[in-house]
Amino acid sequence: MDFPTPIPFVDLLGFKLVHMRDGTSRLTYDPEAAHLNSFQVTHGGASMTLLDVTMAHAARSLNEAMGVVTVEMKTAFMQPAKGLLTAEGKVLHRTATLAFTEGTIHDANGRLCVHATGTFKYLPRLANADRQVHPLNTTKGD
Repeated sequence: MDFPTPIPFVDLLGFKLVHMRDGTSRLTYDPEAAHLNSFQVTHGGASMTLLDVTMAHAARSLNEAMGVVTVEMKTAFMQPAKGLLTAEGKVLHRTATLAFTEGTIHDANGRLCVHATGTFKYLPRLANADRQVHPLNTTKGD
């Protein structure tokens, strides 16, 4: 399954979207050597990015016409994440403008490695005629 919106950083890391529906999502990730830390396990930043993207897609699955941005995220690393990883996200609660989510990463043996919670804000996607997405307006006062 293709990601609904191109995300260059996600492409660089090689995340794969398995499903995105009904407030849930599942992604897989097979970290390359360049994505490991000095202990030869998946770098925490890569794991956090995987969870951020997974939870965001769970939130977007409830309204694919909208985009989401991360408001906050808390991550707990429980054991080293090695090999092929599976991330699952779900929406715990949604308001008109926010989605409260959680996500997990399991290794190939099914062990829970990383857990996160996150809050995402819904924003309208602004597409031009070429269906390219305009960047967020980040000027002061908006």
